[in-house]
Amino acid sequence: MMDLRELYQDIILDHSRHPRNARAIAQPSHFAHGHNPLCGDRVTIYLALEGDRIADVSFEGRGCAISTASASLMTEILKGKSIAEAETLFRSFHAKVTGGEAPAAPESLEDDLDRLEPLTGVKAFPVRVKCATLPWHALEAALKSGALGATVKTE
Repeated sequence: MMDLRELYQDIILDHSRHPRNARAIAQPSHFAHGHNPLCGDRVTIYLALEGDRIADVSFEGRGCAISTASASLMTEILKGKSIAEAETLFRSFHAKVTGGEAPAAPESLEDDLDRLEPLTGVKAFPVRVKCATLPWHALEAALKSGALGATVKTE
């Protein structure tokens, strides 16, 4: 029987090799660039908001398998979510990968958090935490900056 670590590795490799939502949105309402100068990962997150909902989310960039898989999983999970739900997912995910105390998340987000579980193994490798969180930090910057865009660096 396949060990859980192998399953998680397969999920990360699949999202890295075949990223979902890897494209630019033609007219995003929000966007931000993220850069990790320590490893060279770069990502741009594009959002199309309708009211307080994420109607569409995508990314472009280049980076390691962890960074690409994180962006791919993030974009799959966030479509249709409210901004408040996206912020809750970010805080919970960030706490899990850094070993912090995860805030209580509504039951409606439990399946989404479970889908992010393959990435939580990075907490054993502090240098890789920045790879996994870069797309999420760019998302946070995009939500704050709007159509003007922003740049965030993780160091």
